[in-house]
Amino acid sequence: MTVTIPLSTPDTPADPVDPVDPVGSPYQSYVYGYPHKTAYEELEPRPALRELWAGEDRGALSLYAHIPFCEVRCGFCNLFTRIGAPDGLTGAYLDALERQARAVREALDEGGEAPRFANAAFGGGTPTFLTAAELSRLCDIAEQRMGADLRDVPLSVEASPATVTTDRLAVLAERGTTRLSLGVQTFVEAEARAAVRPQRRADVEAALGRVRDARIPVLNIDLIYGITGQTEQSWQRSLDAALAWRPEELYLYPLYVRPLTGLGRGGTGVDPAWDEQRLRLYRHGRDTLLASGYEQTSMRMFRRRGAPVVGDDEYACQRDGMVGLGCGARSYTSRLHYSFDYAVDMRTIRGIVDNYVARPADAFTRATHGRWMDEDERRRRHVLQSVLQAEGMVVADYRQRFGTEPGVDFAAELALCADRGWLDESAGPEVLRLSAEGLAHSDALGPLLFSPAVRAAMAAYEPK
Repeated sequence: MTVTIPLSTPDTPADPVDPVDPVGSPYQSYVYGYPHKTAYEELEPRPALRELWAGEDRGALSLYAHIPFCEVRCGFCNLFTRIGAPDGLTGAYLDALERQARAVREALDEGGEAPRFANAAFGGGTPTFLTAAELSRLCDIAEQRMGADLRDVPLSVEASPATVTTDRLAVLAERGTTRLSLGVQTFVEAEARAAVRPQRRADVEAALGRVRDARIPVLNIDLIYGITGQTEQSWQRSLDAALAWRPEELYLYPLYVRPLTGLGRGGTGVDPAWDEQRLRLYRHGRDTLLASGYEQTSMRMFRRRGAPVVGDDEYACQRDGMVGLGCGARSYTSRLHYSFDYAVDMRTIRGIVDNYVARPADAFTRATHGRWMDEDERRRRHVLQSVLQAEGMVVADYRQRFGTEPGVDFAAELALCADRGWLDESAGPEVLRLSAEGLAHSDALGPLLFSPAVRAAMAAYEPK
């Protein structure tokens, strides 16, 4: 069966989801962080970073550096990235990143406790858009300016097949990269064209060979389902091609079509047949990977049994802070989640990048855009970040942190999930865990837990 992609916009819905009855598409919003950046607002007054980080636990932080450059922009992409870079822009961007790193580290150092980074990641965009020498400089900034020991902590780097050249991979391997995530999306060339992603399978296979030759411990392959013209048979071809490389991790993403993207220019609409297609392809992919020796750790992530685990048990995304460098990067303290301005439109992104590159050092000492987190928002984030993982949430951890019971704080939401068969009742009262069907509906269950204020802010957001 072939389904044509409707041009829906689930990541920035026009109407907020009812907090106790999320009817409609099972694909409402990909929840990778909460609150979503479309709920961020310009901060006035702008708080000083040293005040934001005062009193924060800095014993197990996560460091993230955002590189907003790609060689092409895929039709489905709404990430903060620009196509190409005029001569000198990547170097100027790293100059600004270093100025920001100095300012951030000074803020973290105030108060006496030196920060310790438990893991690091380079994302984008495409970090491997940078040359080998520029990647080495990015690592220097992380180590020498921020104090992250990249050879001693897990380091994850995102890449594309066109940019994983031998010299770049050599730098990443030598500097301690433990995980490389390759955005393949599909091994079927007709599907790549439909997704406005120009690539040949032969080039993808060659790139995978170079990654394996670099001996980076964990290879992740990203695949997408729901592309126009995709069938169970063609989806199986991509799964088989990926499995032939025995990647340590595989991510299966449903296709979303968002405003201001290449695929989103044709209008909007919701198509139940497309929802059914994506659910069917998801289940097919899930069952294929489970039968091939992989364990499911979330709706999207599958890890090969016996593969090395490069995460750090010390860091918990529900609890510990994140330090983001670069425009497009987010930072998390217990009281404020903050970033720079966010956009999808190419012209607007170019303006934000140019503004970032031109910032003097003292302009990096304050947060400009973000969302304040009260106790209710922290509870919601804790549940979201926990329950969307296959292992679920230990209720005692929630009780110890907040002094309340999730069954009381989220009684209506959890009752609805139970009614729909989304909860694993066999887990017992001390573990809140999703059933297989609950994991399949993670992109509907996640928005169910958004606060009314965040939901309203997202609905009011005007894409730019």
